[in-house]
Amino acid sequence: MTEFVVRLADERGRVQEQTHAAATAEELRARFTQAGYYVYSVKARGALGGGRKKVKLETFLIFNQQFLTLIKAGLPILGSLELLGRRQKDVNFRAQLEDVAARVKTGESISEAFEAQGGFPVVYTTTLLAGERSGNLEEVLQRFLDFQRVSLTFRKKLKASLIYPALLIVMVIGLFIFLITFVVPRFAQLYDQLGTHLPALTTFLLDLGRYAQSYGIYVAAVLGVVGFLVYRWAKTDAGSTALDKVRIALPVFGTVWLKYQVGLFSRTLSTLLTGGLPLVPSLETAAKAIDSKQIGLAVYKSVVTVREGKGLSESLQKTKVFPELAIEMIEVGESTGALPQMLNSVAEFFEEDVQTNLTAAMSLIEPLILIVMGVVVVTILIALYLPIFSLSAGGGGQ
Repeated sequence: MTEFVVRLADERGRVQEQTHAAATAEELRARFTQAGYYVYSVKARGALGGGRKKVKLETFLIFNQQFLTLIKAGLPILGSLELLGRRQKDVNFRAQLEDVAARVKTGESISEAFEAQGGFPVVYTTTLLAGERSGNLEEVLQRFLDFQRVSLTFRKKLKASLIYPALLIVMVIGLFIFLITFVVPRFAQLYDQLGTHLPALTTFLLDLGRYAQSYGIYVAAVLGVVGFLVYRWAKTDAGSTALDKVRIALPVFGTVWLKYQVGLFSRTLSTLLTGGLPLVPSLETAAKAIDSKQIGLAVYKSVVTVREGKGLSESLQKTKVFPELAIEMIEVGESTGALPQMLNSVAEFFEEDVQTNLTAAMSLIEPLILIVMGVVVVTILIALYLPIFSLSAGGGGQ
């Protein structure tokens, strides 16, 4: 007998974890299913631990497309996994697929086998479970692929729109460092030889250049250490929650970030509900799938209200985090019995709104960065050449 950790929900949607002994994971899953519980996962206690390295999303999507094609062609799940595992070039992903195939061969379900790897999206393993429960794995996989393709395309558009402003910012910083550490010290040597009286702006700039040469490497080291510590802190729950609050509170980009996360949540929830999962497990899975800790916590709070029998729109409204328009659209979907379809509409609306707002913001930020770069360069040049102009004027006057 092996000890398993079972994560399940009762008829009221309350989630709990229990430890039980059984011969196989499938036997334990069947026992709780027959008792009326909704079983999320069954893991052997020895299998619990750190997850493996995550697989690139593009590689993962290609695998799932091939996997779906083989299943539709009539190949068994185990044979498809073994075939794709042998053809996989990514060594880490190949090892994971081999482990999945070995687990399936011993009687584990495919959702349990993928969940045991620890590096796959929670939405994926949950939708696989829904497909197993409904007996329609092909449709669930197709829905997951459609969802991920839309999300991947949208993320690529966002990244593409941010490349040029990021490049401009790097150029401004690089130009400033070059002028302060290379150009300014040359002028400092010149003015030291001349021994002339220097304006306050020039003196300040020359002192800044001397300090940059003497202490610049130490400042860079301190900034590097601080950046690393902030990065590590951001990986903790407290740090990621605090940074997410700051991100949402930003003047322009905070609203864009909030809308992007609401769109991602809506699309994830729609995919899970369409796959046949109950509302409460779908909400919990969608909360894990989004990046915003604040919105995730708000969704978890709404789960408590939904379990009490309240509607999703009312539960989300009480969190005071979700936009009013999203709540109104979800309310219409609930009242018409078309919640998954309406959630897709919410996602499409907010994704388009994010793209529009980001494009408008970038059209203002790009010239602003150029103006700042021009002001910095002109100020430095004026500070450096002002004493030369003064000397020329003085010499002309004599």
